[in-house]
Amino acid sequence: MHKLKKWKILQSKMVLDNFWCKVRQDEIELPNGKIIDDFFVIVRPEIALILPITSNQEIVFVRQYRHGVGEILLELPAGGFDATYESAETAAIRELKEETGYTAEKVIKLATLYDNPVKDTNKIHLFIAENVRKIGEQNLDITEEIEVVLIPVESVIEKITLGKISVSGTVAALLLGLNYFNKNEREN
Repeated sequence: MHKLKKWKILQSKMVLDNFWCKVRQDEIELPNGKIIDDFFVIVRPEIALILPITSNQEIVFVRQYRHGVGEILLELPAGGFDATYESAETAAIRELKEETGYTAEKVIKLATLYDNPVKDTNKIHLFIAENVRKIGEQNLDITEEIEVVLIPVESVIEKITLGKISVSGTVAALLLGLNYFNKNEREN
């Protein structure tokens, strides 16, 4: 049995409540009795992320500009969703179609991870889909400009090692997904 205790929230108020960003200010009491009156938490939607693999053993990536870090990054298709209206699985398939024009008949859940539990409230739901196929064009939001990139499965680990793939949720999904994929390939 561990001796760790949760922090006690004494007061909480939303200090920024915008569609794109919500920030909560908590007054908390630590287990040692100390009070912190300005612990800020970013309230974020859940994220669904999908690792799509084609029948040619290529992974469907998206390359896009990420303003927070000011970089163009290679990632797996993903997006936020409201869990009261949509399941994580449905959101993953929807994001795949919208961002790439590809579809998945069946997805398998790999894991649910905390995104940044120090300051963020959300989780990332990771899925894998095999034999994805292109069925149409992208259907992008106004803030999205996305290039679809196909990368052979066997070259992905090297790209992670070289820093060419460096977004944490994508790396986690790739490591978990490639482990699952390779295990299934050996069994078949």
